[in-house]
Amino acid sequence: MSTRVDLGTVFKGSPSGKIVQAQGSTLELKPDQVVIDIAYSGLCGSDLFFRTRDDMVLGHEGVGVISQVGRDVKIHKVGDRVGWGCNHNACGYCKQCWNGQDVLCPERQMYGFSDPEFGSFGDRAVLNAYFVHKIPDEIPLRLAGPLQCGGATVYGAITSAEIRPNDRVGVVGLGGLGHLAVQYLRKMGCDVVLFSQTSGKKEQAQELGATEFVAVKENPSFEGVKPVDYLLVSTSQQPDWTQFFQAMSPRGRIVPLSVSFGKMHHPYADILMKELTIMGSLVARRQVHREMLEFSARHHIEPWVEELPMTEDGVNTAFDRLEQGDVRYRFVLKSQRTDAQ
Repeated sequence: MSTRVDLGTVFKGSPSGKIVQAQGSTLELKPDQVVIDIAYSGLCGSDLFFRTRDDMVLGHEGVGVISQVGRDVKIHKVGDRVGWGCNHNACGYCKQCWNGQDVLCPERQMYGFSDPEFGSFGDRAVLNAYFVHKIPDEIPLRLAGPLQCGGATVYGAITSAEIRPNDRVGVVGLGGLGHLAVQYLRKMGCDVVLFSQTSGKKEQAQELGATEFVAVKENPSFEGVKPVDYLLVSTSQQPDWTQFFQAMSPRGRIVPLSVSFGKMHHPYADILMKELTIMGSLVARRQVHREMLEFSARHHIEPWVEELPMTEDGVNTAFDRLEQGDVRYRFVLKSQRTDAQ
């Protein structure tokens, strides 16, 4: 006999861009799935791309407590504190999956591109148990949401780029991704250089662990700045690549992190003359996601958050302010269910 799960209240986009409250679907709980009663959800910059979609539940930085498990689930139990991010399924048998690269699976199910009921802005979520991650006890649920995508994106890039202790790493932008990148890199023993347009965030960058701060508008030629071995670009808009190529050491690696659908224009000759590498990094695969959560717990990596209620007004306020850049540095939406933690 099948078990049906009512998703309860959910929040979707609309053609006007206004986020609207709706009644979620009733789904069948499959043998390999779990039901998560959502407690919090982070709001990510990539959510902005989908706010005009009226056919999908928004959000992909969800955390909560498992309330039901499918009959074949062995790795989770009722009561577990868990979270999930962008990717919530893969085929399990292709070359990428066998190599542990589930986020590159041709049949991956990524937020915004498959399964419109997947979102974390709502009362409940029904997900494949193998794409759900246990939250270490040391991490409060209200702080765990932004780690599911923001933390996973940054930590995954650091891992993929093979950044090591003592490497000199530049971070462009102190925002939702950048403020996490500085913390991870510093705890890993890197020399962290924060590039920001003005000096307004210098004290915060130093508080987070940056060893050096460069105000780009005040020093556009990076005079006196020792070149960096790696450059993580976390700004919502692409930087002036010609300018930032000046900051790179020979054979340096540049890793764009935030989503941009514009074309990338860069000085071709500089790539050759310095033997630079520009590498993509999507989001952490499952094993690296787990390692990210463990590292975050062990080293007390915490996103700076502003909490708002998960109501129609609260969600719209968060979206509007995020679009205007009025947040330091992540919004977290708290479920209004009476039994929410």
